[in-house]
Amino acid sequence: MADGSALNIASLKGRVSEAEWKARVELAALYRLVAMFGWDDLVDTHISARIPGPEHHFLLNPYGLFWDEITASSLVRIDVDGNILQETPYFVNSAGFTIHSAVHMAVEDANYVMHLHSEYGVAVSAQTEGLMPLSQFALTVINKIAYHDYEGIALNLDERERLVADLGDKPLMILRNHGTLGLGATAGDCFRAMYTLEQACKVQIHALAAGRDRVLIAPSAAQEVVREQTRRGVGGALPWPGLLRRLDRLSPGYDA
Repeated sequence: MADGSALNIASLKGRVSEAEWKARVELAALYRLVAMFGWDDLVDTHISARIPGPEHHFLLNPYGLFWDEITASSLVRIDVDGNILQETPYFVNSAGFTIHSAVHMAVEDANYVMHLHSEYGVAVSAQTEGLMPLSQFALTVINKIAYHDYEGIALNLDERERLVADLGDKPLMILRNHGTLGLGATAGDCFRAMYTLEQACKVQIHALAAGRDRVLIAPSAAQEVVREQTRRGVGGALPWPGLLRRLDRLSPGYDA
């Protein structure tokens, strides 16, 4: 069981503002949860959190750490130009900076941004139809998803404008041939949205194993009903405390 204790990183609790510490703890929790649910990709992909305040600084994972060992104090504070703003032995993923700085700069309430390369999310990103209305999971988010065509590893800062333009006002995005992206005003909202999308992708891949002509598309009338029922989003406030309790049991130390 990883708890981050092997990192020997001095705690930043009390050395940063309360608002920053809260963002650090919740972002570290997101990293641990993604690892727990099996959505991580060794040291690649990334989740970020905006630090409250006028500076538009945000937190990103220390590149090279596995997600089940990330702690609140190990996270790296950077600005929108990619400059590291604290003493740390770590650096950040350049592709992560490109994607996350784009969203944080453009979407005011995108306090948490998650990008994944999960096997089911990537599989759906490689299908021409994208996410299909095959399950309740899918119907819950299908009208909240934007699409962005693959341009290569996200190292070109010019891609930020195109990514943001494609995202529009959607809280979720499928990056073609690449993976998934989600954002939320809270850590709970971000996780719940991505959880629902991941479940929808998983169901779709399993269902399509029977062949495209053997899957049942949800009735149009039912799709409209679910669209109205979920107009305000899926919301993460209810499951978030339970998810933190699960981390306390199974992956303690994220809040160090």
